[in-house]
Amino acid sequence: MEDILDLYESYDPDPKKPVICVDERPFQLLEDVIQPIPMKKGSPERQDYHYKRKGVCCIFIAFDPRGWRYIEVRERRTKEDYAEFMKNVAEKYPEAEIIRVVQDNLNTHTYGSFYERFEPEEARKLCKKFEFHYTPKKASWLNMAEIEFSALSKQCLDRRIRDIDILRDEIKAWTEDRNAKRVKVQWRFTTKDARDKLRRHYSNVKN
Repeated sequence: MEDILDLYESYDPDPKKPVICVDERPFQLLEDVIQPIPMKKGSPERQDYHYKRKGVCCIFIAFDPRGWRYIEVRERRTKEDYAEFMKNVAEKYPEAEIIRVVQDNLNTHTYGSFYERFEPEEARKLCKKFEFHYTPKKASWLNMAEIEFSALSKQCLDRRIRDIDILRDEIKAWTEDRNAKRVKVQWRFTTKDARDKLRRHYSNVKN
């Protein structure tokens, strides 16, 4: 926890050492069985509770505290998908010597994923490009990408979306608008705050 909080607190927007927060979550594609009744004056849109499942996909997000985010919608959540996503992220930072990554400790979030997808030479380049910082178990709230996902869910994914291509278009429009506005996360929780407010957890570690 302190490793990540120190990273946020000492963050300097150096293009050679950027910090990004990476996360992913499944999304269920749903189609209306009965067409919704459109909104009209004095009456909100009415939607029937029946729906048809159209499959599940996965949304990958990389959030830069400087107010930039990159999102991909993929059909699966595998080590190969993670590796390809991270390679695409790396290409967004051509000037970076090292990219510091905050992410959850999932089984796909490892350097080994690069070797499962790419040839050893390319995998090694990616390993040297990224520096991983993992959130503790049950503390994914330390990842700023969680806040971005919350905004995405409320502003873009708050309705049934039946097709993965429609989902990609919707998220692309949302991302471009948010990037144009340079929307940032105002992170205020520091290492000092953690030591004060979570003192009992430090006692547990000592014991």
